[in-house]
Amino acid sequence: MTTNPSAELLDNLLTATGRTTAVREKVRVWSMSGVERVTFPDGATAIFKYAKKPFDSEDQALRLARTLGVPVAQVHTSAVLDGWLGMLMEDLGPSVREADDLDGVAAAVVLHGTRTAPPLPVLHQERLRTLPTRALEHLGRLRKADRWQDADDVADALDGIAQAAEARSAGATLEPFGWVHSEFHPTSLHIGDRGWRLLDFARAFTGPGLLDLASWHGTIESPHPVRLRVFLEQYVTAGGTPDALAPRGGLTAENWALGWHRMWAVEWFMEQSIRWINDPATDPAYIKAVRRHLTDVLHLLEI
Repeated sequence: MTTNPSAELLDNLLTATGRTTAVREKVRVWSMSGVERVTFPDGATAIFKYAKKPFDSEDQALRLARTLGVPVAQVHTSAVLDGWLGMLMEDLGPSVREADDLDGVAAAVVLHGTRTAPPLPVLHQERLRTLPTRALEHLGRLRKADRWQDADDVADALDGIAQAAEARSAGATLEPFGWVHSEFHPTSLHIGDRGWRLLDFARAFTGPGLLDLASWHGTIESPHPVRLRVFLEQYVTAGGTPDALAPRGGLTAENWALGWHRMWAVEWFMEQSIRWINDPATDPAYIKAVRRHLTDVLHLLEI
């Protein structure tokens, strides 16, 4: 387990910007990343964000987004150390209010209208279709490690989804297809005195923009297709492509989006469980989340 090298990272970043000291104040910190506000002796502030693999290329995504005209916080400088990324970023200050659905569609229209950029990983139909198979591979590795032993129902659900995946993934490259933020929630949209900025680009990719729209209302509550349909209609009214409302994979746009977004989350949870977090103590929580999402996937994708 690599110890968190944030102190050394910050030293490197300060040196790169010609500063020597800063007072650190935690904003949000978890096992794989952290966000802190740093205050310099002259009273100026910056955001210090650090993260380990697989979140270690956010600086590239942010610089790319900014170059292409997406409103994001500016990266002053970044550095990598022992598989950890550190960034000193513009401090946007306190938000003036929480982002609402109309803010969300406005930001999505801008992001999805941005030309795609080669460095981003791509999630096209072929890749989407393999998500259940990849999740089964993660399950195989977990079981080899004597974990997830009572999860036959998870294997059965993934098998069923894998068999239906070819038909259900059709329409993946219909518009909007391009930049996907992938952590698109109201908390990722900062509304400040000088307008809005999108945050948290650590897992941005090129793919179906509907996955962003499906993630906006979160995954804690049960999926709500009618609510997403309204959101999609607001998106189109705000200038998003009318194809956002088009049926795909034999399903309504909203069911397709919610179903595949949850399948995408399941594969990520399972990879995290075996690869990035790899802590058996977290298994019960991960299994519970995966079961809940898979129940939704089977229902939404009509499997």
